[in-house]
Amino acid sequence: MLQNTPPNLSELPVYQKALEIFALSQNISTYISHDISNLKSDGSEDNNIYFSGDIVQQSVSLVPEIVNAELERYSERKYKHLASLKRLTNKLYKNSYRLEKSNSNGKDFLPILRSELKKFKKLQSSWMLTL
Repeated sequence: MLQNTPPNLSELPVYQKALEIFALSQNISTYISHDISNLKSDGSEDNNIYFSGDIVQQSVSLVPEIVNAELERYSERKYKHLASLKRLTNKLYKNSYRLEKSNSNGKDFLPILRSELKKFKKLQSSWMLTL
């Protein structure tokens, strides 16, 4: 994902879980977007299409925030990255619930994403204690 990521960071469980969440959210978004990208009978688009893109955007930002927090020397900046990581995780969780209201077969995979996010939150909280 990042070419200049030090090898020891890529071995962190929180880093690996973030990559898994990115891959999972990307696959879910692709699957759901095929179902909800068609226009409605009145010519409008399904608003849930935006949430499918949001989960990808938010999940792609997880790894850089982890790397930035690990590499940051100053604790104030480090905590800003950690706060951003928490916000992204919470937004991902919230958007997965919003997507579950969509008219798509892909919504069946969203509980899997939330389960992985729960695991990520646990890894995240223990990792944050090591910083």
